[in-house]
Amino acid sequence: MPRVYDNWDRLVRATLKRYHVRNAGQVHERIPSGIAGSIPPSLAQTTNIDAILQAADEIQSEDPHVARILCEQAYSMAQNLDPNSDGRGVLQFKTGLMSVIKQKLAKKDGARIDRNHDIELLWDFYQRYKRRHRVDDIRREEQRWRESGTFSANLGDLELKSLEMKKVVATLRALVEVMEALSKDADPDGVGRLITEELRKIKVSDATLSAELTPYNIVPLDAPSLTNAIRVFPEVRGAISAIRYTEQFPRLPSGFEVSGQRDVDMFDLLEYVFGFQKDNIRNQRENVVLMIANEQSRLGIPVEADPKIDEKAINEVFLKVLDNYIKWCRYLRIRLVWNSLEAINRDRKLFLVSLYFLIWGEAANIRFLPECICYIFHHMAKELDAILDHGEANLAASCIKENGSVSYLDQIVFPVYETIFEETKINNNGKAAHSAWRNYDDFNEYFWSPTCFELGWPMKRDSSFLYKPKKSKRTGKSTFVEHRTFLHLYRSFHRLWIFLALMFQGLTIIAFNHGRINLDTFKTVLSIGPAFAIMNFIESCLDVLLMFGAYTTARGMAISRLVIRFFWGALSSVFVTYLYLKVLQERNGRNSDNSFYFRIYILVLGIYTGVRIFFALLLKFPACHALSAMSDQSFFQFFKWIYQERYYVGRGLFEKMSDYCRYVLFWLVIFACKFTFAYFLQIRPLVTPTNIIVNLPSLEYSWHDLISKNNHNAFTVASLWAPVVAIYLLDIHIWYTVLSAIVGGVMGARARLGEIRSIEMVHKRFESFPEAFVKNLVSPKAKRLPFNRQSSQDAQNMNKTYAAMFSPFWNEIIKSLREEDYISNREMDLLSIPSNTGSLQLVQWPLFLLSSKILLAIDLALDCKDTQADLWNRICRDEYMAYAVQECYYSVEKILYSLVDDEGRLWAERIFREINNSMLEGSLVITLSLKKLPLVLSRFTALTGLLIRNDPELAKGAAKAVYELYEVVTHDLLSSDLREQLDTWNILARARNEGRLFSRIQWPTDPEIKELVKRLHLLLTVKDSAANIPKNLEASRRLQFFTNSLFMDMPPAKPVSEMTSFSVFTPYYSETVLYSSSELQKENEDGISTLFYLQKIFPDEWENFLERIGRVSSTGDAELQESSSDSLELRFWASYRGQTLARTVRGMMYYRRALMLQSFMERRSLGVDDYSQSRLTTSQGFELSRESRAQADLKFTYVVSCQIYGQQKQKKAPEAADISLLLQRNEALRVAFIHVEETGATDGKILKEEFYSKLVKADIHGKDQEIYSIKLPGNPKLGEGKPENQNHAIIFTRGEAVQTIDMNQDNYLEEAIKMRNLLEEFRGNHGLRPPTILGVREHVFTGSVSSLAWFMSNQETSFVTLGQRVLAFPLKVRMHYGHPDVFDRIFHITRGGISKASRVINISEDIYAGFNSTLRQGNITHHEYIQVGKGRDVGLNQIALFEGKVAGGNGEQVLSRDIYRLGQLLDFFRMLSFFFTTVGFYFCTMLTVLTVYIFLYGRAYLAFSGLDRSISREAKLLGNTALDAALNAQFLVQIGVFTAVPMIMGFILEKGLLKAVFSFITMQLQLCSVFFTFSLGTRTHYFGRTILHGGAKYHATGRGFVVRHIKFAENYRLYSRSHFVKALEVALLLIVYIAYGHTEGGAGSFVLLTISSWFLVISWLFAPYIFNPSGFEWQKTVEDFDDWTSWLLYKGGVVIKGENSWESWWDEEQAHIQTLRGRILETILSFRFFVFQYGIVYKLHLTGKDTSLAIYGFSWVVLVGLVMIFKIFTYSPKKSTNFQLVMRFTQGVAALGLVAALCLVVAFTNLSIPDLFASILAFIPTGWAIISLAITWKAVVRRLGLWDSVREFARMYDAGMGIIIFAPIAILSWFPFISTFQSRLLFNQAFSRGLEISLILAGNKANVET
Repeated sequence: MPRVYDNWDRLVRATLKRYHVRNAGQVHERIPSGIAGSIPPSLAQTTNIDAILQAADEIQSEDPHVARILCEQAYSMAQNLDPNSDGRGVLQFKTGLMSVIKQKLAKKDGARIDRNHDIELLWDFYQRYKRRHRVDDIRREEQRWRESGTFSANLGDLELKSLEMKKVVATLRALVEVMEALSKDADPDGVGRLITEELRKIKVSDATLSAELTPYNIVPLDAPSLTNAIRVFPEVRGAISAIRYTEQFPRLPSGFEVSGQRDVDMFDLLEYVFGFQKDNIRNQRENVVLMIANEQSRLGIPVEADPKIDEKAINEVFLKVLDNYIKWCRYLRIRLVWNSLEAINRDRKLFLVSLYFLIWGEAANIRFLPECICYIFHHMAKELDAILDHGEANLAASCIKENGSVSYLDQIVFPVYETIFEETKINNNGKAAHSAWRNYDDFNEYFWSPTCFELGWPMKRDSSFLYKPKKSKRTGKSTFVEHRTFLHLYRSFHRLWIFLALMFQGLTIIAFNHGRINLDTFKTVLSIGPAFAIMNFIESCLDVLLMFGAYTTARGMAISRLVIRFFWGALSSVFVTYLYLKVLQERNGRNSDNSFYFRIYILVLGIYTGVRIFFALLLKFPACHALSAMSDQSFFQFFKWIYQERYYVGRGLFEKMSDYCRYVLFWLVIFACKFTFAYFLQIRPLVTPTNIIVNLPSLEYSWHDLISKNNHNAFTVASLWAPVVAIYLLDIHIWYTVLSAIVGGVMGARARLGEIRSIEMVHKRFESFPEAFVKNLVSPKAKRLPFNRQSSQDAQNMNKTYAAMFSPFWNEIIKSLREEDYISNREMDLLSIPSNTGSLQLVQWPLFLLSSKILLAIDLALDCKDTQADLWNRICRDEYMAYAVQECYYSVEKILYSLVDDEGRLWAERIFREINNSMLEGSLVITLSLKKLPLVLSRFTALTGLLIRNDPELAKGAAKAVYELYEVVTHDLLSSDLREQLDTWNILARARNEGRLFSRIQWPTDPEIKELVKRLHLLLTVKDSAANIPKNLEASRRLQFFTNSLFMDMPPAKPVSEMTSFSVFTPYYSETVLYSSSELQKENEDGISTLFYLQKIFPDEWENFLERIGRVSSTGDAELQESSSDSLELRFWASYRGQTLARTVRGMMYYRRALMLQSFMERRSLGVDDYSQSRLTTSQGFELSRESRAQADLKFTYVVSCQIYGQQKQKKAPEAADISLLLQRNEALRVAFIHVEETGATDGKILKEEFYSKLVKADIHGKDQEIYSIKLPGNPKLGEGKPENQNHAIIFTRGEAVQTIDMNQDNYLEEAIKMRNLLEEFRGNHGLRPPTILGVREHVFTGSVSSLAWFMSNQETSFVTLGQRVLAFPLKVRMHYGHPDVFDRIFHITRGGISKASRVINISEDIYAGFNSTLRQGNITHHEYIQVGKGRDVGLNQIALFEGKVAGGNGEQVLSRDIYRLGQLLDFFRMLSFFFTTVGFYFCTMLTVLTVYIFLYGRAYLAFSGLDRSISREAKLLGNTALDAALNAQFLVQIGVFTAVPMIMGFILEKGLLKAVFSFITMQLQLCSVFFTFSLGTRTHYFGRTILHGGAKYHATGRGFVVRHIKFAENYRLYSRSHFVKALEVALLLIVYIAYGHTEGGAGSFVLLTISSWFLVISWLFAPYIFNPSGFEWQKTVEDFDDWTSWLLYKGGVVIKGENSWESWWDEEQAHIQTLRGRILETILSFRFFVFQYGIVYKLHLTGKDTSLAIYGFSWVVLVGLVMIFKIFTYSPKKSTNFQLVMRFTQGVAALGLVAALCLVVAFTNLSIPDLFASILAFIPTGWAIISLAITWKAVVRRLGLWDSVREFARMYDAGMGIIIFAPIAILSWFPFISTFQSRLLFNQAFSRGLEISLILAGNKANVET
């Protein structure tokens, strides 16, 4: 047994050692003890064991005995709490703790321990510890502070030691707790008495320092804090005072306990009355306090001693928070809880606001139901109103439980949550039809009707709303049913399709009438009337059909409207059609003068059109909307209701008249272009061919015709017109793309984007930056500027003032670039700007502008043969050279004056006086010998070289250098007469003769002089040009964008104290937080590690990193790993170059740094910081300023929602340790997560799970400190994961705005400085409504990784800049497309949150926030003067998965109610913009691909039937202009020319024309067209399949660096069905077209006409291998083939995954076909493959001209025979063991018979060799059709026992497809240069070189090993 304990001890020590090593290098952070860091949650929640063990760890080195006592007490507490060790991890913890105690005992060297003296030892140590750390003195200091209410001067030291002080207090608390526990057994007359007295003292004065350990988030409300200055702010004190409990409120029970050291407030009453959770109360108390304080600060800071909050601030908060509730009440026409705003006092308003937030804060998933929240609030507010009117506080009846206690969670939230939970259980993890279950929207929309009040209060548990679904019985949908069908596109956007159809109809009629507009043509054109009525009736029919599933629960009025519209549509369409038919009869009748019906028709049509236009204008036209809203006539309201359904959302979707006119004009231009193109190039050219085809006599068919007789060759006409119609439908998107690019480019140019697009431009315009910066980014509080600007001297002073205000910010930006390793130390020195606060009367510019300018000026002086004026003019041609000369002269003067005194001072003054006089007289070239300037320069450089070493012992050397300078200046530089005067100057001569002249100097001590010396030395010695500083492209780009943005329009900056407060919010699941050392060193199969890759991609940044950590450039990776601190820095360096959470957190924390800097520069004095030097504009020490930190915390919060952080901690996952490390390094960072508490039974089963939302921060020990823990009603993940993750944590955000940031984003300090300007946009004029979402520009930072990443980056950048610019203005349809938009927090949290979460339908959760905001009368803008970094997927597979997810999400959007309502309720032109920028983009993409199919199947029909040849013989029709136009348009669409137009425009705008052209050509050479064409297929496949079958899901793309080769089988699995099958089908059609089609130009003409289709085939088949690293390397190709064949032949099974077996993969690929409707659609689509066999058999030489149906029937006989032969050859021996010989004989006979039969048929019939290949061409599609049908009807095929055969046939097909794709790859892999070319194509030059080196090294290694 002892041996076991010893082994366990060694294991524990090793574990602790590893833990310490992993966390080493954090000098400023506390490393938690190993055992203290692993306390099970069940123990940590109810005891202070963790604090006791931390204290033991702290004092271990001081007193091991006391440390052992504390550990033993912790063990005793754990044993008492869980004696049986039932809790998770408790047994392991207790065992580990016992081991630690044994180690401490072992260190006693065998000496016996007398535990009776433990209490004395503990007491003595406690006394010593208190004395050593001056605890009593600190207690007295705090008491004085609390009595005075202000910070004292001595607390400056206290702040610097705050961390240490907190540790002391924590240790004391632990000691006191242990002493209290042990004192029960102590001597009552000895130590026991002393301890009892001490405990009594502590309890009496418990306030002393206790607040430093009381957990709080931002404001320490439970107890005041010494180290947090936030409670000193008057607005915060006023807000705390505003919620304080007063005597007029109901009395609370005497036994009611108030937590912490605070006064009773409103929240205590709400807690008592409604039973809200304590941490919900604490959380929302802080939320409300901060909201009131920030609202007050914007109105004005209270100045009185006892600050009061203005009534206006209370009203603003009240109206904003309860705005949605007020609108809800008005919509339902129910009375508000209050009579009028004036009728309730400020206390009632605050009570209501607090109540709303408490309801919302504990509502969990019900937060997605904003109107349900309104319903709950409405009733609880009534209860509160009644309670406030009583003298005693009574419990709310609605929240009372059976046991008499109150609980809002159990009584109100849980019943609703439980119902939602039960509904989500039947959705089969998203696989069930949307119509089969109620989603969040259905639950919420129940409260859009007055019938919701039937639910009662408290809610009736037996109501239909709370009915839990059971098998066939369930509550139906509410107002909308998401049936899975493409018909939603027509239903939602029927106005668009009707408009396009009617325009096509009208243009076609005019074209067929040869452009003549007469009465007959007019009458024909009037056929659009019946067409319009019928298409509207179709929409009414769809309304009726697609509402199935909601008829039982929908409002009666909504159903009535459907019925009325249906019958009205039916009657009107029948009536109008009847009238028009009568008009046609009149026209065709003999008496053409009879026009009775025509007049009636015109009258009816006019009235109908007039009424439609009238209501359209009334409801959609901005100017008429107010009139519409005012009219209350029931008759009028009825017709409005019929025309447009009234929802709670979607009311008032209109814009300002000026905005309306802008987007109408935009679309009128598009229509003009589109219809002109359509008429002249699409429709009119087809008129003549159509007429000829229709009038042709019966044509000869080459097959057995079944459908084309006596119909005027209708199918031929259809095949001609179908592709043109398809292009007609989609080309409007092309015109939109072109015009939006033009408009976006013009708007960008007007916004001054791209003015500074090179580092040269930064250099040239740097002089104007300070003024622009001060104007836009410095608040009035920081602008202490003189106003007199009349004289040039004043202008110079003004420029210097601007530069002085600009310099702290610029230098911090440069410092951040250095910290990020984008620039070197030298570059930082050159880029930094002097403070410009000294007495030097000129602006000092950064040295990178002035470097080498002095040397160049001296060269000019040496060459000077002209006058002084000429020399100065030549110098001034370069303004920075002039600055350098002036600064050098004045600096030399100032430095010399500071160094010398007595006679030396007189000499210096005389010299400068003479030079100044010479300059005034213009005789400088005479006074000085300019040829000697280099000599003077060398002497002065020697002097400054000594001075910058800052060593006073060098004073003698410096004095000698000054004397040498004196000699050179006097005897070489000055003219002869001046030299003589100086030599004969008595005072000087005497001093020189006596040896006193310059015998000593005054060593510089003034900081200003020191700075001057250092700068002057650099100015004189930096010889190389700094024209390319900074060298790093990313640093240059950032500086260019930042400086460019200074000249863009933005709101002026408010002081930090008055700015809008905001939060940043990042959802995180399990992505990479920080790369581990092993991850960085791990090599892929090519020997390339991630670190090696990064070093090659970012070589300059690697050099800068090594310089920063003090390493030489040759330092190896292994050397860095030897140092724990360097190893940690290396991990961060690599992580900051990936898409990691660490990078995101660093970027977002720049907001706090920027706010601290801005606040520090504004110097808001509250007695916290010492601003004795406030006149100096310096930023030194801003990060240590308590006031600046408090001000920043008041305005900024960062919450990362790490959903499974609790589980990761329990599993000791590395992500948990890394998140903890981020918390330690960022004091303002908060992490929210879901904690699961499991209650287990004795048999180990989990009985119950409880879920909590928790918020943590790092405590003084670096451990997680729990701030809030709010119990949830159950598992919060009922819908999509990400929005549920956001929803649970959004309650912890603060402020008026929230920026949503994904965990693959980055931010920059220079952009963070502009954040307060951006937030002012919420109060800007952006139309009728204030903005609710501020769109922000993104920079995609992954563009340098590979060519694919570059393509994706450019595409994304084009959308997030130019695209969204146009969407926001003038189109007014920008939505929320992800991140990093800034939300109006209050607007959105009171309206359902920042995303939607229903399963599958809301898979693209982000965009629904934009839909919701727009529908609820929000306003979404876009701003480009600020940017945020964003990472994108960089490998083809990653990109495809991402695009598949987005396309699938758009497919789900088509079905959604949000799209339907926006499509119905937006005005026509805004609806067009909305459609073509959301689901319309994907529909047009899909239609582009379908156009290829339509065209090719049409040509195949003509080729198979022989009609193309027959028609050509009758008339020369093929190759007509219409066909050419169609093909050309199709080609341009496919290769992405039009989709690239915005990208090209963006290039031109931001890079310049030449760079844009170069970039575009480079992209084409890198095969970007292949990539974009491939993406076309990805989007088409996932969008179409999602609408047909569903199956949209989130694809984890990894977001890593793609440096590995993707195996052939992996690519095949991913793209087989989405690209390869479709590409081969198109290829088959093209082959048929070439083989059997007819054209005068032959096959070559066919190829030219179909080149775009061939391009599509090649792109879809080979793009995954072209863009695959090492895709054409022979060794990889061989390995890929082996891997693919193994995968293909490996048998599947229940547990075998698709990546390991073809059979399993094949089964997975069929999973999307679930419903009968889906099977029917798949069956219909599969029938197209039978066309090939039917057409080809009649083209064989064997059949001749025989067109009988028997030939087709015989072909099926042959096919069946071939299948039987195949079955004979593939019959499994395992099933025929007794007949192996018979089987072999049968197979042999069959083989010989087949060969013989073929020979005989070829010899004795007309069957030719080409016929054999044609037969294969015919049978392959038929076989695929049979397989597709078998898969579709899998259950039937299984019952027939044919499933195994189908599977073998399918395997054969996949094998064949694989060989077709693999063969070209194998052939190209034979040529080594192909692989080299591909590497250059895929990656930048540095990585390609690294890749080759790595391969060589790997080869050498292999040779050595062998």
